[in-house]
Amino acid sequence: MSPIQGGAGSNVFSMFDQSQIQEFKEAFTIMDQNRDGFIDKNDLRDTFAALGRLNVKNEELEAMVKEAPGPINFTVFLTMFGEKLKGTDPEDAILHAFKIFDVEGKGFLKADFIKEKLMTQADRFSEEEVKQMFTAFPPDVRGNLDYKNLCYVITHGDEKD
Repeated sequence: MSPIQGGAGSNVFSMFDQSQIQEFKEAFTIMDQNRDGFIDKNDLRDTFAALGRLNVKNEELEAMVKEAPGPINFTVFLTMFGEKLKGTDPEDAILHAFKIFDVEGKGFLKADFIKEKLMTQADRFSEEEVKQMFTAFPPDVRGNLDYKNLCYVITHGDEKD
């Protein structure tokens, strides 16, 4: 057992692998703006400011801090994420996003439709990024993209090797 997993009440560390714990630690360190080992309202305000959101209401910050059972040290931070992530499956989440557009439940979407959405919504894809995706996951002869297969490969890797 590694030192990070030992100790009474620290079973939250067993919910994640070492690389995930390291990623959470990096996120915690970024958010702990004053480097005191705890995330408080001022740290959250500073984190939002660093991300470009300057007018965060005090009530919003208080509500976030009140989600924790006490002062937010790294173990509490990790526990909160563990609770939020418990039972979530990345493949299910991605599939759900695609299913919103698949109103007929066919399991595929028109490649042109996907391209248009990827290039015009949220974190927009470039023409090159869409081309790379369609090279890795080519639409069928009718121009349909099998999004279930795409989701599987995104979350599990291409196991054909």
